[in-house]
Amino acid sequence: MINQKIGFGGGCHWCTEAYFQSLIGVEKVEQGWISSDFPNDTFSEAIIVYFNAEIISLRVLVAIHLVTHSATNSHNFREKYRSAVYVFDKKAADVQVIIDDNQSDFKDKIITKALNFVDFKINIEAQQNYYKKNKEGQFCERYISPKLQLLALQFSKYYKSCKID
Repeated sequence: MINQKIGFGGGCHWCTEAYFQSLIGVEKVEQGWISSDFPNDTFSEAIIVYFNAEIISLRVLVAIHLVTHSATNSHNFREKYRSAVYVFDKKAADVQVIIDDNQSDFKDKIITKALNFVDFKINIEAQQNYYKKNKEGQFCERYISPKLQLLALQFSKYYKSCKID
């Protein structure tokens, strides 16, 4: 199917935005905060990805999400950086199966949960496309660029290039 959407949260939304903008088949990325149903109803940094499933599958997007954030770490900032895949069609159980299918690629247990999307607050325009606007900055050099290099190696079939549109 063309033009599907899915939400991802787990780390800094500036980082997550850049990773998914670098992929072929991803048509648009919105960066901000997502909430789900109770007990995950507080807003947490996340993105919404609009993608062409004929080019890049949900299974691949989930695998990329799991390797680009701390999908196995229950650190103290999990309310701000909830490790989740947010579904729009109320089929969280199906997406949880996709997440669980990736467990063999990780030493520790994956904590990422598939959750229903409830609400979204988009970030201010000045913070959108953060990597594109700040890639020479220390934060981007230290955190985002190394993971983009990982994506270029590990998911080369889906990686656009070092240039993010």
